[in-house]
Amino acid sequence: MTWMLKSASEQSHAVRLRELLDSGEPLSVPGVFNPMTAMIARKVGFDALYFSGAAFSASLGIPDIGLFTLAELTDAVRWMVRASGLPFIVDADTGFGEAINVIRTVKELEEAGAAAIQIEDQVLPKRCGHLDGKTVVSTDAFVEKIAAAARARKDMLIIARTDVRAIEGMEAAIERGRLCKEAGADIIFPEAMQSLDEFRMYADAVGGDLLANMTEFGKSPYLSVDEFAALGYNIVIFPVSTLRAAAKTTEDLLTDLKRTGTQVEWLPKMQTRAELYELIQYDAYAEVDSALALGSNRAYMERLEG
Repeated sequence: MTWMLKSASEQSHAVRLRELLDSGEPLSVPGVFNPMTAMIARKVGFDALYFSGAAFSASLGIPDIGLFTLAELTDAVRWMVRASGLPFIVDADTGFGEAINVIRTVKELEEAGAAAIQIEDQVLPKRCGHLDGKTVVSTDAFVEKIAAAARARKDMLIIARTDVRAIEGMEAAIERGRLCKEAGADIIFPEAMQSLDEFRMYADAVGGDLLANMTEFGKSPYLSVDEFAALGYNIVIFPVSTLRAAAKTTEDLLTDLKRTGTQVEWLPKMQTRAELYELIQYDAYAEVDSALALGSNRAYMERLEG
């Protein structure tokens, strides 16, 4: 059934995400960069998805330094959630301002369907968490933002991401994690840990629900979801993997097309027309349109809702 015909009384995505976390199974969460990618992730069996600020920025042709607006993010999240029907963890960067602005950010993104939002402690213009040259706000200022987010939300989970390890070291990162938990954060996200031992040390010191970032070409070692789970992390995100793979494949296709003047050799690697239509539920929309055109929409809708 398409999102346009779903009941508004369905379980909230935040409640579903909490159920997944409470199940005891580690949660593998891929980043997706448009609604179609989100639908593919659902099709192959993922239970939750990640909206990456880095991937969203790149898809707009801009660097991940805090340039897109809250309104642009909210619109994009709404389409992602509608298309996939899955809980989304949304990267809200620094919250789009100070504590009072964070309140609006929480309200807007929860209304758009976000199951959780991630707020970080960098100073604008922010940088990728695995790049050097970052600066962070004071501990008090960050905790104030997290407390404001926790008070403002209805069901949505709050994730506190700290980048302070690269600047002030592990003890500062541990302290921020503990204080953010006390302020109401549901999940702690220590960014850019540099070894398996650092991941373990952090989990042992902070505890609770923890998120690990398994990005490519960064400072963290490549660990599997099961390895992270053994260290104490029950959420593992892969924020930009789909974007990187799609961009590289697209570049290779276009390079070959430019060289040969034909795409024929790529056909076996392409999604077919039938596969695309099945993914986006083309027939379901066509059925609705036909029923409306025939004037039998009331009976049709009653049959769907029954």
